Amino acid sequence: MSGEQQVDPSLTDEWAWSDDRALPGVVDVVVVGGGIVGCSAAYFLAREGLRVAVFEKGRIAGEQSGRNWGWVRQQGRSPVELPLMMRSLRLWLELREEWGDIGFTQGGSLYLAEDEAQLAGLEQWLSVAREHGLDTKILDGQALAAVLRTDGRRWSGALHTASDARAEPGRAAPAIARAARRRGAQIFSHCAVRGVDRAGGRVQGVITERGRVAASMVVCAGGAWTGSFCRSMGIDFPQMTVLGTVARTAPAREILDGEAWCPAIAIRRRADGGYTVAHGGSFLHSLSPDSFRYARKFWPAFLQGHDSIRVRLGASFFEALRLPSTWAMNEVSPFERQRMLHPEPESRVLGQMRTALERYFPEIAPAAFVETWGGIIEASPDVLPVISQVEGHEGFLVASGFSGHGFGIGPGAGRLIADMIRGVANRDAVQSFRLQRFFDGSPIRPGPAI
Repeated sequence: MSGEQQVDPSLTDEWAWSDDRALPGVVDVVVVGGGIVGCSAAYFLAREGLRVAVFEKGRIAGEQSGRNWGWVRQQGRSPVELPLMMRSLRLWLELREEWGDIGFTQGGSLYLAEDEAQLAGLEQWLSVAREHGLDTKILDGQALAAVLRTDGRRWSGALHTASDARAEPGRAAPAIARAARRRGAQIFSHCAVRGVDRAGGRVQGVITERGRVAASMVVCAGGAWTGSFCRSMGIDFPQMTVLGTVARTAPAREILDGEAWCPAIAIRRRADGGYTVAHGGSFLHSLSPDSFRYARKFWPAFLQGHDSIRVRLGASFFEALRLPSTWAMNEVSPFERQRMLHPEPESRVLGQMRTALERYFPEIAPAAFVETWGGIIEASPDVLPVISQVEGHEGFLVASGFSGHGFGIGPGAGRLIADMIRGVANRDAVQSFRLQRFFDGSPIRPGPAI
C-alpha cells in the first residue's frame, strides 16, 4: 500500500521527556496513569482544591488515550454506562474553552444498516435512548443521504444521534493535563510508580522510581497496566486486552460531520480534514496467562463478540510468563522496563480497511493512509468500567476496564472519581462500577462492545 507508513500517533509535547522537577513530599491524592481518565480526575480534584500529583511512566496520552478512534459517543451504550457518558458529554461542552483546541465538534454518530434486518436490530436501542431523553433517531435511506453524503453503498438506514461528538485524542488528554496543572495539579511524565506504601491496610503514599510521595489516597488509572499493578498489591483485577488497528488519511472530501460505523469499517472526520479509519469489527487477542486465569469471567463477552475477536498464541504469552508478579520497591519495575505499549498495526487489517473504504465510501478511498498504528484496548468481563474503592485497601481506588469507551467517557469518569474521593458521589454510579461485582456472585452480562 504505497504512501502508507507506521508511526507513533502521540504528538511530541512537553511531557515527551523525563521531568527533573523535585517531587512533592506530600499530596492529598496520587493518580497513577496519565491517560484521559487520570488527567480528568486530576483536573476535577485540583479544581476542588485538593493537592494532587499525576505520575505517568511514559508520556501523557502515549497509549490508548492517544490512539483511539476519537469518538465522544452516547449512542449504543449500555444503560448502566449511559448516564455517566451523558454527564461526560456535558463536561466536554462546558469545559472545551478552558481545555482549548482539542478538535471537539458535535457532528453526530451513525450506526449504518445494510438491510432491513440490521436496521431492525439497531432500532431496538431506541427504547434506551427515549428513557434517557436522547435525540437518537432511526433514519431511512432518504433521510440518511442528508447526513452521510456518499455515492457508495446504498444503506437501508441508520441509527443517528445528532448530539454525539468527536475530538482529537492526540490533543485532548494533554490539554486536560495542562488545565489540571493550571489548577494546581502536579504532572510528572517518565516517572513510574513502583507500588503503593501501606500500613495497617491503609494507603500511606507511593514509591516512584524517583522516591516516595506521601498521600492518603491513590487512584490507579493505568489502562492495560492496571492488572499487573493491582496484582503486585495482592488485588485480583480481571482484565484482558485486544489489539486494534487504526489509520489516518490525508485530507479528503467531507462526507459527514461526525462518525459512522458498520461491521466492516468505522470512520471519523478529523479536524485536519482527513479521517480516522478503523475496521468496524476486527480485534486480535494475544493469549496470555490471564486469558486462562479469567476465562470463565470473560466467556460471556467472548461469545457476544466472537465474530470480531481473533485469538493468537505468540511470543507475548511466554514473555508474560516471565514477568514478576511482585518486586521490591528499590528495584526497577516492569513499568520502567517498558514505558509505553507501541504495537504494530496488522497489515491484513489495513488491507481490509482499504477495501471497505472503496466499497462503502469511494469519495475518500483514494486518500492515502499517512499514519497507521496499533492500540491496545483493555476490557473488563462485562465490557463496563471499574471505578471502585478496593475492599481491604483503604484509600486505594481503581479506574480501569473502560473497554474502548474511555476516551468519550473520560471527563465523566474523572468527575466521578473526584466525587468519590470527596464523599459526594452518586450511589447508583458507585454501585454499578464496583470491582466486587466480578466476585460476589453477580451475573456477568456484557454491555455493547462498540
